[in-house]
Amino acid sequence: MQFDKLNSKGLVIIGTVIATITFLFSFRPPQASIWTAPSSAVKMTNPVVVDAKSLEAGKAIYTKNCNDCHGKKGKGDGPKSGDIDKSPQDFTKEAFQKQTDGGLFWKITEGRKPMPSFKKDLTDLQRWQVINYVRTLGKKN
Repeated sequence: MQFDKLNSKGLVIIGTVIATITFLFSFRPPQASIWTAPSSAVKMTNPVVVDAKSLEAGKAIYTKNCNDCHGKKGKGDGPKSGDIDKSPQDFTKEAFQKQTDGGLFWKITEGRKPMPSFKKDLTDLQRWQVINYVRTLGKKN
């Protein structure tokens, strides 16, 4: 009888240890809700003039690379937005639009899951053009 009690106790302890180890190895700390760029990036200025040419180029790049998640109007409601574990940023919101061009450039360059880095896919010029275009999405029409 005592052997059965020890056996049950041992199983409970082993189960607890296994559960704890499983939790520790599967635990991923949540991403900070606010994604901030380093101050050196925030201070960068956009070298690309906002004109019809840069806006047209930015829109084409946005449509190809950003629309699926962020949506046609930048509201974070693109066709693939429901397939990812974090809601895409709404570019029309004041909090987004208050970010500096340099901060946005850094975020587009570096990425943060689920958003990919565009460091290798887009040139510096293209990333600045996208920023010029994204700025138009925050304007009241």
